[in-house]
This record gives sequence, C-alpha cells and structure tokens, in this order.
Amino acid sequence: MILDGKLVAQKVLDEVRAGVARLSEQAGLQPRLAAVLVGDFAPSRIYVGNKMKAAAAVGIASEDHVHPGGLDRAALLALLGRLSADPAVHAILLQLPLPRGLDEDEMLAAIAPEKDVDGLHPANLGALLAGTPTVVPCTPAGCLEILDHYGATLEGAEAVVVGRSRLVGKPLAQLLLARHATVTMCHTRTRDLAAHTRRADVLCVAAGRAGVITGDMVKEGAWVVDVGVNRLETGKLAGDVEFASAEKRAHAITPVPGGVGPMTVAMLLRNTLRAAERRAARR
Repeated sequence: MILDGKLVAQKVLDEVRAGVARLSEQAGLQPRLAAVLVGDFAPSRIYVGNKMKAAAAVGIASEDHVHPGGLDRAALLALLGRLSADPAVHAILLQLPLPRGLDEDEMLAAIAPEKDVDGLHPANLGALLAGTPTVVPCTPAGCLEILDHYGATLEGAEAVVVGRSRLVGKPLAQLLLARHATVTMCHTRTRDLAAHTRRADVLCVAAGRAGVITGDMVKEGAWVVDVGVNRLETGKLAGDVEFASAEKRAHAITPVPGGVGPMTVAMLLRNTLRAAERRAARR
C-alpha cells in the first residue's frame, strides 16, 4: 500500500481552509504568518515560496521578511522580537538553516513560544517531552497524520526511528511514545542498524542519507515512513529508504516525493491556524 501524502495533506488543508473561514466569521480575525529568510540558499527560498503560496490558498495572510544579503545577530534578534510583539502576527516561521555565524538555538529561543509555528522553541520541545504538547513540529506531526489516516496501529507496536535531529527524529519518538508504541531510536552510527530495523512494525527514517535502509532491513509487513529527501547525481529525488526493494516487504510505505513532504507544509498551516485561534480566545 502506498501512503499518499498528497491526499492526506489535501485533507488537512481543506480542514484548515474551513477553520480559517470560521475564525474570520466568528472572531473577525484572519491568521497571519510571518516568514523570515536570511541568506540566499536556493532550496530555502523555494521552500518558503511554496509555503506562502499554500498559505494564500487556504486564506492565511502572510508577510515575507527576506534578506538575501544576510542579517547580523543584532538585526535578526530585533526582527524576531518585533514580530513576536506584533499582535497582528500569529505565527513566525524562521527558515533553517541559517547562514554561518548565526546561532540557530539563540534565534529559535527569541521567537515567542506561542508564535513558534515549527514547534522548535525550547518551551515547546520541553512541553512535548513532558507529555503536554503545545506546538508540535510539523514533519513529525505529518508522519503521524499519515499513519492515522491509513489506520496504522501504534499502541503496543515496535517502532524504530532512524535519525536523531530535533527537527524530526527526537520529537517523532516522543509522539510515538505518547501513542503507546515501544520506541527505539537509531542513527547512522548505530551498530548493526539492520538488527533494529528488522524488528520494527513501524519504521520511520529521517537520517538524511539516500538509501540507508534497504529492503532486507525491513520487517515483512512493516509500515515504513520515509522522511528523507535527497537529490541524486541524476537529478532525481530519492528517500532514505531504497523504495524498490523495501516496497516488496513493507505492508505500507511512503513514496519520495509525494509522501511526507506535502504534509510538512499542511501541518505548518494547521499550526498557524491554531496559533490564531489561541490568540482569538485570549482577546
């Protein structure tokens, strides 16, 4: 079974569009997303552009703060502080990675936690660890949304997460634990990685290395969620899972592209709507 992220993302976007219309009608408020892009990294520029187009399509207002020539530490902190204090802005997206010389931890902490649309502020990550999530990181949330849509059983399942980044691996492990899965965290330096992945009823891979998981490393009948997006020398996109061989053993698997990727943007817009709803409730 192919886990179609485009289909699930469209379902989420339809829900967000309806929520935006409802918020406008009931509270007279339109959600507003501010995107901050520092530097001229082409993939980031394209990614932010896609997010802004998707926001407009569901009725979310947006404002771009694009600085291709870069910003110094003081200027970026001042911009994030101003956006955090602006009541008209409900969500802030700081596009990563930042140029060399800027501390990502410092900049993420400078965003008001309630406006941190990526869920990477220390307060939001801490709440997730504590089991009281507020803003959940977009890609991990999208992975669970796909699994839920297609009916994967997580309670009691052996789940293996390959990848330990704060953007995907660590928060995804916490989300799976909260759903009563038994979670093993691995990475590219794990000894005998295959011994762990072959036990997985649910295998989530976000290692950032093309084809790190081959078909013989997948348990027969497993659910496989491939978060990786890698550009091959041929120009084609490939995931962290070797799709052709893994598909033969898996019960269900996400493709690359068309799997988790569309979910990240959809969940970002859901987080934006929820931030605006929280703001309306405080008025």
